[in-house]
Amino acid sequence: MDEREQDKHFARGMRQFNSREFWHAHESWEAIWLVAPAPDKAFLQGIIQIAAAFYHHQRGNLEGMRSLMRRGLAKVEEFPPGYRGLRLEELRRALRRWLAASEDALPQSYPRLKRAGPGRTSADSRRR
Repeated sequence: MDEREQDKHFARGMRQFNSREFWHAHESWEAIWLVAPAPDKAFLQGIIQIAAAFYHHQRGNLEGMRSLMRRGLAKVEEFPPGYRGLRLEELRRALRRWLAASEDALPQSYPRLKRAGPGRTSADSRRR
């Protein structure tokens, strides 16, 4: 899979994540993860786990949600705030709120993935 095709899969996964289609986002990103080199492979695994965590939440599996969310957050914590052109710190803050909340006080909305801003190419945004 060439870089352009990978970028298409990544963008599709973002749209799916932001549309709360977490299982589909997981699948779109997994296609890239399978061929990704380090360190991008670890980052992709982290956001795949985060998407799977929210899928578990949708299915009522809060224990599975928390487990996957902790593992995914630990992976994305290792990357700079604009990695892959994303506002990662916003995502990390949202995940910390979800993890800190009790079962009956979980946030009312899912986080969204947002672009960090103009001027970053896909290749530049993958550099650490």
